Amino acid sequence: MKKMILGVGFALAAFAVAGGQDLRAPVFAGQFYDADGGRLAAQIQRFLDAADVGPPPAARIPAIIVPHAGYVYSGPTAAFGYKLVRGSGVRSVIILAPSHRYGFRGGAVWPRGGFATPLGTAAVDEALAAEVLRATGFREIPEAFAEEHAVEVQVPFIQTVLPGAKIVPVVLGGLDERGVRALANDLAGFLSRPGILAVCSTDMSHYLPKAAANRVDAETAALIRDFRADELIRKLAEGANILCGGTAVAAVLLAARKAGASEVRLLHYADSSDAGAPTDGVVGYLAAAVLAAERAPDVALSDEEKKGLLRLARTAVETSVRTGRAPDADVGADAPNLTAARGAFVTIKKRGRLRGCIGFAEPVLPLATAVVRAAAAAATEDPRFPPVDESELGELEYELSVLTPARRIQNPKEVRVGTHGLIIAQGGRRGLLLPQVPVEQGWNRDRFLRQACLKAGLPETAWQTGAEIYVFEAIVFR
Repeated sequence: MKKMILGVGFALAAFAVAGGQDLRAPVFAGQFYDADGGRLAAQIQRFLDAADVGPPPAARIPAIIVPHAGYVYSGPTAAFGYKLVRGSGVRSVIILAPSHRYGFRGGAVWPRGGFATPLGTAAVDEALAAEVLRATGFREIPEAFAEEHAVEVQVPFIQTVLPGAKIVPVVLGGLDERGVRALANDLAGFLSRPGILAVCSTDMSHYLPKAAANRVDAETAALIRDFRADELIRKLAEGANILCGGTAVAAVLLAARKAGASEVRLLHYADSSDAGAPTDGVVGYLAAAVLAAERAPDVALSDEEKKGLLRLARTAVETSVRTGRAPDADVGADAPNLTAARGAFVTIKKRGRLRGCIGFAEPVLPLATAVVRAAAAAATEDPRFPPVDESELGELEYELSVLTPARRIQNPKEVRVGTHGLIIAQGGRRGLLLPQVPVEQGWNRDRFLRQACLKAGLPETAWQTGAEIYVFEAIVFR
């Protein structure tokens, strides 16, 4: 029993469909956590009271990383992650967990009904679950959830700190590097939305001697803290004993960077020996939070305004390709966000690869007009590519970046990868890189600065030798 609740145990009960409502009955109550609702609530509250996370960050938290072992072992650590999001206004939680017992490729989503625990039933966000199924191509596989503790043990914590929040349970089977990156691309859009939290359910190294486990886990935690998902993916592909939920962690790190995350805060680490288990073979537990700065309010756009701008971009491309001229930006005078002057870039991709990108760094045109002109130019005038042909129109994807005014900085250390775009200027030369570029390329701050210099046609060290550095932020949507 002890080894079971340290890490990846085995359960005999299976899922249940009750009353025709796709209700998954609790399987691990009485094993991984208390089966009595009163005692369970009191235990979770003790864990939360003991977790000293300090004041809540000003940044939005799109994801947390928490362990999934028996509560006596991993509960105190999990509480650090959950305490940080308590009362944060999260409406829906996507739980990403590894499959410990059911072998399959890809991912499985529990699409409707709910998960029952001794604290009640957490309802599934059926609309969001349907979106996740469509976006990822995952399937409905009830067997993947039948005896999977890694999802179930998160639910009582969610019910406690986010009462009323709905859940989308996801179990990940075998995913290669391509699958992890595809999942990251799919998740990025969800993690950009306010009110959605991703929970990565994972333990760290398993059954190494304490000293070795702590050393390995510290190295893994550093990779997570520094957003080094590529190295995590490599280690997982090699079979390294570092994370049992590593594919979810790597995918969420990549997705969160695409969604504007700029920091991973390590909150707590422990291993099973801290709760009295033997030291000759421990399991490691980590709690961490991914932080994303809120976008500047002066470029706030509603979902409908974003959809309208995307329609304008598509129409501009199709019209300019077919007729040789861009259409007018047809928006009403009662749309102040679309008629205000703003900088904007339009990025066109084909099958995930860049096909054109042009825009206006300065707010010299009304936003709708800037989008129309930039979209037409990206399709027909980007010197890096031949003009878009009419046969390609059905394959194009559109990404819009609406910019805040650029501001000059004196200290390059102020540049935040994942939040800032860059402009480097010197001697009449000027190079601009959008905030999503270093994230997509995996660049650190120094590489970002060097590449912006090269984009300007300057030596890559110009940022250190007198070039002016400007930063801006952007709302990015696609």
